[in-house]
Amino acid sequence: MEENFPFNVLEYLLSWVGLCFFLLDIGFDIWTVVSFYLDGAYVYMAVMIFLLLGSSVLLQVFSWLWYSESLDKKPETKVEEFAYRHTLIKPLHFLQLGVYLRYAAVMEISTRHFLPEGKRKVRADPDPDFQMLRLFEAFSESAPQLTLMMSIILQRGELELITGLKILTSAAGIAFTVALHHRSMRAFQKKCKMSWISTGIYFLWNLLLIIPRVTALALFCSVLPYYIIAHFLSLWMLLVLGVWSQKTDHMESRGGEWLYRATVGLIWYFNWFKVSTGSIKLKTVLYYVFMGLDTMMLLGFWCWKVSEYAGSLSSLNPYIVIPTLLGLYVAGILLKIIYYIRFHPNCDEQKVPKPREQQKTRQAAAVYNMETDPLDSSEDTAAPVTGVLKRRRNMAANFYY
Repeated sequence: MEENFPFNVLEYLLSWVGLCFFLLDIGFDIWTVVSFYLDGAYVYMAVMIFLLLGSSVLLQVFSWLWYSESLDKKPETKVEEFAYRHTLIKPLHFLQLGVYLRYAAVMEISTRHFLPEGKRKVRADPDPDFQMLRLFEAFSESAPQLTLMMSIILQRGELELITGLKILTSAAGIAFTVALHHRSMRAFQKKCKMSWISTGIYFLWNLLLIIPRVTALALFCSVLPYYIIAHFLSLWMLLVLGVWSQKTDHMESRGGEWLYRATVGLIWYFNWFKVSTGSIKLKTVLYYVFMGLDTMMLLGFWCWKVSEYAGSLSSLNPYIVIPTLLGLYVAGILLKIIYYIRFHPNCDEQKVPKPREQQKTRQAAAVYNMETDPLDSSEDTAAPVTGVLKRRRNMAANFYY
């Protein structure tokens, strides 16, 4: 394959592996809900259904908003073209199937990259909106669900080696989604590719930061289950204000922008996610210090209440658990620093232009489209950057700066 051909066999196989895990995840979710029902755990069943439906509705809303922005454009895949031609976009999203449509389109793109060059007729990178939806799903469904399952395991005294491996696998799945999302950003700028070594390091430091955060939440929830709601709402609203202070410009409508900010606030509840360009070292440091203190507070409450419980909770030694989790947290931060010093793609020679700078003058917009965006050469270079191209540029600029 050509050197500039961005899809290789490994990435193609990863697309199919991702599809398999996506379908397996649906099956496991249904099995979990049925298991709660058969066990008579109706409260847990209701919480599980709420998490699944809430995440699904959130993803469908974003997917519909993004599809509705391109209704006047010709679809790039046969799957989407069929849905547009038969006006199925809105019904599919109403039936909570819009994300599956995007997944089918991504698989079509991945498969058609192995056709002869003259027959591809699709863009040379994955759907950036789909990658974003997968990221949203990881923190609106997978992370809360993992927290719930861990707290249940702790309360029931079912903490064994096999359950520990399952928990680690779930956390790794979340970190892997984050790493793949950031890896997809390199498709925007071919000269700033993210190597597989960089991807592995990126995955590892995210995993080291996600594990102590989710574990601390699960431990707190296991001893003070009703207070976790108050903790989430109070911290989430504060985080949303933090996102608003960074003046994000990701969506086309004001309401959509606030929905995006609320979703980023949910991501920040578990892990850091950069939403603006420029140097934000101070904000990043403040975030990790604040979330570290919050994690210590959760562990402190758990240590205070754990002596009142029997079973596996009382068998956990706080003097071992707390230093271990805090050690993982510090190790994750140190590995992140090493990543940005040694492994982050270097774009000093040809940086990704910042989206807001491109709309200052007609000349800047023209230069941007000709030099950095080969997918948009047919459009009017003086037109405002909107839709998927705007979101793609925003995310790529946030990643590299």
